[in-house]
Amino acid sequence: MELLKDTIEQFGAPQIHNSDQGSQYTSDIYIDILKKNNISISMDGKGRVLDNIYIERFWRSLKYGKIYLNPPNGGLDLYQKVKEYIEFYNTKRRHT
Repeated sequence: MELLKDTIEQFGAPQIHNSDQGSQYTSDIYIDILKKNNISISMDGKGRVLDNIYIERFWRSLKYGKIYLNPPNGGLDLYQKVKEYIEFYNTKRRHT
């Protein structure tokens, strides 16, 4: 909730907020923040987790194959490591 509040304060309220139906997004407190800021609420349907399976697998590969093995030293280093991994993933990594 604090991150949502801080983000709205710093960048303004978006027109729409999309999330899954996790308990953190369906709590009364979270929904009230969105409503008070006139943000339209959009939630993925139940069972839609399979829609994201490929990107979820990609992020898992990135974390376990690069980030956890080489912890970044700040945001710039993290950006470079992600960029390197995406280049590796797209050009050199074998896919099944």
